[in-house]
Amino acid sequence: MLNWCIVKENFDKENFMLNETLFHLANGYLGVRDSFEEDFRGKLKSVRGTYINGFYETEDIQYGEKLYGYAEYSQSILNITDVQTILLNIDGERFSLLEGNIKSFKNELNVKEGYVKREILWESNSGKVLKIDIKRMVSFTRKELFIIEYNVTPLNFNGEIEIISIIDGDVSNITASDDPRIGTANAKHLDVIRCEVKENIGIIENKTRNSNMSVITSCTHDLNKENRLNIDKKEDKIIFKFSLEAKENEKIEFVKYSIFTDSVRYENNYIENLEILKEVVENGKAFYFDAQKVYLNEFWKSSDIIIDGDEKLQEGLRYNLYQLLQSVGKDMYTNIAAKGISGEGYEGHYFWDTDIYILPFFMFTNSFLAKNLLMYRYNTLDRARNRAKMMGHLKGALYPWRTINGDECSAFFPAGTAQYHINTDIAYSFIQYYLITEDKEFMQNYGAEVLFETARVMFDIGHFNREGKFVINDVTGPDEYTCIVNNNYYTNVMTKYLFENTKLAWEILNENKEKLQELISKIGIDEEEIKAFEKAKENMYLPFDEKLKIHPQDDSFLNKKVWDFKNTPKENYPLLLHYHPLTLYRYQVCKQADTVLAHFLREEETTIDIIKNDFEYYEKITTHDSSLSTCIFSIMASRLGLKEKSYDYFINNARLDLDDLHHNTKNGIHTAAMGGSWMGVVFGFVGMRIKNGELHFNPLLPDKINKIKFKINFKHRELEITLDKEGLDIKLISGNSLDVYINNNKKTVE
Repeated sequence: MLNWCIVKENFDKENFMLNETLFHLANGYLGVRDSFEEDFRGKLKSVRGTYINGFYETEDIQYGEKLYGYAEYSQSILNITDVQTILLNIDGERFSLLEGNIKSFKNELNVKEGYVKREILWESNSGKVLKIDIKRMVSFTRKELFIIEYNVTPLNFNGEIEIISIIDGDVSNITASDDPRIGTANAKHLDVIRCEVKENIGIIENKTRNSNMSVITSCTHDLNKENRLNIDKKEDKIIFKFSLEAKENEKIEFVKYSIFTDSVRYENNYIENLEILKEVVENGKAFYFDAQKVYLNEFWKSSDIIIDGDEKLQEGLRYNLYQLLQSVGKDMYTNIAAKGISGEGYEGHYFWDTDIYILPFFMFTNSFLAKNLLMYRYNTLDRARNRAKMMGHLKGALYPWRTINGDECSAFFPAGTAQYHINTDIAYSFIQYYLITEDKEFMQNYGAEVLFETARVMFDIGHFNREGKFVINDVTGPDEYTCIVNNNYYTNVMTKYLFENTKLAWEILNENKEKLQELISKIGIDEEEIKAFEKAKENMYLPFDEKLKIHPQDDSFLNKKVWDFKNTPKENYPLLLHYHPLTLYRYQVCKQADTVLAHFLREEETTIDIIKNDFEYYEKITTHDSSLSTCIFSIMASRLGLKEKSYDYFINNARLDLDDLHHNTKNGIHTAAMGGSWMGVVFGFVGMRIKNGELHFNPLLPDKINKIKFKINFKHRELEITLDKEGLDIKLISGNSLDVYINNNKKTVE
């Protein structure tokens, strides 16, 4: 199982919150932090969290000075009913890793079979020795299900054992801190409106105070020994006490089944919850552990990247890809939050991370999941239309910078709403999906409408200047240390690409006259508007400095003083936590890849020599304070033949969470960086691009790696790609022959 398991062989009290994140379990719907059954709240720093993707509370945003068009309310993912607690008493002594003697300890996340396992050999203060084996799983095949298998074996005694299982509805979120990336304004969001026991099943219903959502949690248990059960029901929690006589070397097998159903996805979540619980108990735990193994076997067949020669890198990649699967919404109601379903960082919000950094992985390996993510964007298009109107646009759609339900909830507009490039990022993902899958029906039914509506807003914020160039003023690009600027290179390049592909979407729509007329009737689009987009594309202004032979990040960027990196203390990074935004805006300093990212996505817009100049210039002034940055610099270093630099940037990205390189993984994983690690291999080392609808490769294998092997799906073909010291090999696993280009040389794969 080398490189398939993340293992900790000591009880790490100092990094308990970090490990709660690293070993969390999720399935795209439900996420549970690995907070241990013993419950260390009040004793160790812990965020004991269980979350449902897309289950949130809203609150009015309190502004000191509120102006027109500001976001009205916040949205925060909620910590819901806690079912993790299982306490163990041995002849009156409480099992705790903070007491007694830990003779051995092992915590293991198995990403191949989808579970967390904890093995403990523990001696009580009175000398009683127990072997405790705990296995946890959030099911991929029954998304509402969380199982805890809790086995206890007395090794040197007979005596009475009491197992206490708790369902607790009295839960809260962490509150806001000085770090804008974590916390909510108010910790308490949920009220318990139902707490009951039916046929030894504990049921708690929690309801939000403002967003009018509810969640039902039910629990039942299975125990392999005769026992005495006592149930204590309180207003907001239910306590099950199982008492039994334990015998030396006889294993006690205790299973806790928990089902979570929310009002977003279930019409009658109370009745459906109990029906699911009944089905789960009838099937039994082994059924779901086996199903988990089968599900993941299929996932890894299409998604694994095999690395020969670098075990740390292999471990990091598999961990990252598994976390993407755990995080991705699989039901069109939801997307991927910046922290997945692993914690409360960024309040569970969806950003552009999904569209630019994560969707490529799913598009090339699991296109049905990619389609669900795109459908979330389509299903929130009406809310984006409303936002556009609020922002003064008579037609079109403006997608929110950060959101859960599709409404803007970013209170800081210079680095939020002003990032109009979100429109182009979402449109870009729809275009890429079409190029990879050739799914014309999807483009006709959904994609074209998104492209037209986003293009309308981008056209509206731009204009033709006195020289006849199309310019876009007062926006913010990806770099959040430079806000409200004219002609951000990234935004202009991506808008140009969007305008270009509205013509493609129009042509595809023309193949289905019924759909074309339907969309014309719905949004009033016509061919003249498509021609206007085409004219703007042809005359798009892309800033360029003839003296330095680089693309300025925006019109004013090169007129600013370069940040004093030499005299900035290490402890002052990330800069956003130590300097006022205006201070940062006045300098040449980048939080993350901006112009360099534009070159990755739209390399065709300039020459490789200019890309090299830009890379060298921006590398010196980029702090990589954003986890979205190093993967892009790695990819572009590969493109420029900078082998060692590419690898160094990549290893930083690939193990960002496992090694806690940004020192904030305790608040949740970094899903965009994880998507970036897949891109770093495929688009970086292997150098894959789509150009004119065809696959191009410019490989550059790092010296420390012997071989890279993975699969992709492209235009109804399955390809196996291998890069080693001998070169690049592409095999056609299924589908018709395909022309590809390796270092600009055409090759037919058949």
